[in-house]
Amino acid sequence: MRSGLDQSLVHVDIGVCTFRRPELQDTLASLFALVVPADIRIRLIIADNDETPSASELVDSLRARSPFELVYVHCPKSNISIARNACLAESDGDYLVFIDDDETAAPEWLAALLDKASETAADAVLGPVRALYDEGAPDWMREGDFHSTRPVWVGGEIRTGYTCNVLLDMRSPRIRGRRFALALGQSGGEDTHFFTQVTDIGGSIVFAEQALLEEKVPAKRASLGWLMKRRFRSGQTHGRIVGARHSLIQRIKHIGLAMLKAGFCGMAFLGTSASPITRNRYLLRATLHCGAISGIMGMREIRQYGSMEAA
Repeated sequence: MRSGLDQSLVHVDIGVCTFRRPELQDTLASLFALVVPADIRIRLIIADNDETPSASELVDSLRARSPFELVYVHCPKSNISIARNACLAESDGDYLVFIDDDETAAPEWLAALLDKASETAADAVLGPVRALYDEGAPDWMREGDFHSTRPVWVGGEIRTGYTCNVLLDMRSPRIRGRRFALALGQSGGEDTHFFTQVTDIGGSIVFAEQALLEEKVPAKRASLGWLMKRRFRSGQTHGRIVGARHSLIQRIKHIGLAMLKAGFCGMAFLGTSASPITRNRYLLRATLHCGAISGIMGMREIRQYGSMEAA
């Protein structure tokens, strides 16, 4: 903790990693409207990942409106892991919370995360992100809600997480000193890798249902092609983790299993052609398994962030 801070308060830093997104203004405005419990001290950390400090002017223009201290960090490497690590390095709080620069928070969002953290003493708390579709999105996409984010439970446990809505307990030895993998900072999957390492050493991740964020789905993401690319990359990250854990023989077995799963999903895709929602779920699942095969075989992840995402 920095000297001079009130040690009777719980200190919470909120990290926002940004890259050329005008939506950052709406994100920060929603954070300014948070309902903050009396015993909480809030600080906002904006990590600008652009080559030039493109978000600096916007942040400076909002300082007078902010009820919280605003910290601007320029980390010009077009690598999301560097921006996330900048937030980790800058944070001096009991908790560090991440929100994306194209999301908006409900007023009670932070309080819900903190309540769950206090209740469970978990190393990390995830919240849901609800996708908001415009009228141009396909009906099957809106009705099937393919972009919203929630955790995946395996055997009743959450074994990995995401950074678009998460609270980290910075006092935990399983979190303190940990960093996001730079090698995954342009492909994505750095969050899966980070949280898998946390749970591998006994860390716990829980879910706060009421800690809701919302995210508008831009037109460039409202396509089956974008979803397939995203699922393939997610599979690659999972495959990379599996490959790093196992011997050659075991990796071959995992590849065979993934091929069987991809084949089953492919057949199910063909058999459900009359139902766009079900059909596309199977197609995306098959794409995920193909990505896992790629990751286990050690193929390089496709790039999704930085200048590639902006393009």
